[in-house]
Amino acid sequence: MSIVLAQAADTDTVMNITHKTINEIYPHYYPRGAVNFFLGHHSRENIQNDIKLQRVFLCYAAQTAVGTVTINKSEIDRLFVLPEYQGLGYGKELLEYAEKTIMNDYSEIRLAASLSAKSMYLKRGYIEKEYHVLHLADDDFLCYDIMVRSV
Repeated sequence: MSIVLAQAADTDTVMNITHKTINEIYPHYYPRGAVNFFLGHHSRENIQNDIKLQRVFLCYAAQTAVGTVTINKSEIDRLFVLPEYQGLGYGKELLEYAEKTIMNDYSEIRLAASLSAKSMYLKRGYIEKEYHVLHLADDDFLCYDIMVRSV
């Protein structure tokens, strides 16, 4: 397993990991409007911008990209592992990599936790700081927590 900085040529790979995970996992936790919101939030433009700013990392198992994480100052964003590779430790490795990177410069790590990942963050010592509810189109709602961990 290796974690490397994503390059511009990796945009489709990051998008595929992100969108496949959202499309397969999030419908178990969120209504369709929220799933569509996440897909729009993790747009090609946003991913390209983060790659350009050298914030995006890819996790490889052998020659296959299986996960991604975005590190924005003291915040962990866009941590996704392909559904078929979940439960094998790749998410934990990406999270630990992001935490170590952030700890070099910050005393607190922040993230917005989706319902599907919240239990993982609680197990790692993150605490809930804020609870948000967004009212979306078609009377759908999106609920998520802002979580923090002091280092």
